[in-house]
Amino acid sequence: MKKILVPTDFSLEAENALKVASQIARRHGSEIYLLHMLEIPLQEIDTVNSQADVPEVMFFMRMAHQKFEDIMNSEHLKGLTVHEIVKPDGSFNGISEICKEHDITMIIMGSHGASGIKEMFVGSNAEKAVRNSEVPVLVIKNDHEDFSIDDIVFASDFKNDNKETYRQATEFATAFGAQLHLLMVNTASNFTTTKKANDRINEFIEDYSFKNFTITVYNDESVEKGVLNFSRQIDADLIGISTHGRQGIAHFFNGSISEDLVNHAKRPVITFKI
Repeated sequence: MKKILVPTDFSLEAENALKVASQIARRHGSEIYLLHMLEIPLQEIDTVNSQADVPEVMFFMRMAHQKFEDIMNSEHLKGLTVHEIVKPDGSFNGISEICKEHDITMIIMGSHGASGIKEMFVGSNAEKAVRNSEVPVLVIKNDHEDFSIDDIVFASDFKNDNKETYRQATEFATAFGAQLHLLMVNTASNFTTTKKANDRINEFIEDYSFKNFTITVYNDESVEKGVLNFSRQIDADLIGISTHGRQGIAHFFNGSISEDLVNHAKRPVITFKI
């Protein structure tokens, strides 16, 4: 969590994400990279990249920098290292390139919630960020005056292709001193006995030293409902899911399920790439 990217369109949702990022940065000595991506027609982007003075583009870039000045004066950012980036590129590639260029270790984004992940402030590209980001993406729904994490639900089918995401989840839990609740959801179409499920989970985690966890095999109508219902039952502070893959849990979370969880969960969601 040394370098946190916070994309913003200066909305309330973006502000909520930035407040969380500032709390994490203060606790862990992180730097914040505040990114605004301008929605500019491709032909104008080409012109900007050739360093021509395009009045419309320059106007919007100046407006963005002025808004950044107001944000930089926010109380919650005092004493933190915050880098300002205005990029004339509204595509997901813009986020991806920034992450690589600055060695970003986490993305924190705001969401409107049930109105749909496509309503996230970076438009439909936020959906791609959750699916495809190489680094964890933390999706914030509400204002958090005190962003403390004690209980994290980590939903998985606990097959070998998910071990990298589990490693990331244990590191995140350790950083917050949180307990992981390892969750495997049983559905009628993909049923596993409790014994087999528990054996699989225990075998999956046996090579890891992380000990602060519980194990639950939960029956429900769908994976999404199981994750949401169990998280509500234990009043979890955060839901962790795996994304972007073609095997294992990916067939649960690689499409609409991951989007639905981000949309419908009332609590923050963090995604880890398989």
